[in-house]
Amino acid sequence: MSTHSRQLPRVQLEPPQERHAAGLIAAVKRSRKLHRGWVDPPDTRSAYYAYVGRLQSAREFGYLIKTEQGELAGVVNLNEIVMGAFKSAYLGYYGLLPWVGGGYVSAGVRAVIRKAFSVHGLHRLEANVQPDNQSSIRLVRRLGFRMEGLSLRYLKIGGRWRDHERWAITREDLRRSK
Repeated sequence: MSTHSRQLPRVQLEPPQERHAAGLIAAVKRSRKLHRGWVDPPDTRSAYYAYVGRLQSAREFGYLIKTEQGELAGVVNLNEIVMGAFKSAYLGYYGLLPWVGGGYVSAGVRAVIRKAFSVHGLHRLEANVQPDNQSSIRLVRRLGFRMEGLSLRYLKIGGRWRDHERWAITREDLRRSK
């Protein structure tokens, strides 16, 4: 996976647990303007517990991205995992203030991609990104994803159906980029 020339910071990945509720909710509220319709992260205790509950399924994995000092910098999720002949999942992620722009999300997403292929046994990941979200498009492009198309009114976020570009990477793409 190619990244830009700067060295990415070290991150820790940790599954979200009950003890993370207050910290994540506070970080999401602090980052509300940053997310401006790109993502709908949990911002209440009930939404957080629903999120953690979904992660109890074999079809969902979630990871908190933490700085080396243990500060919460972002979230990465593997959603709607389908095994069998498909071995695919959707990749979702978002950064949290004040850590956005420091490479933590890039490092965390890169680490989860590797886990998806090596630990979770997946073959393909798809990231759906709104066309105006240039930061996210730069991220997936930098990590080796290729654009496969545009899906109109694809996901309902913030009460609106929004168009998304479909970006994907396979295990073979990852091997070629090393």
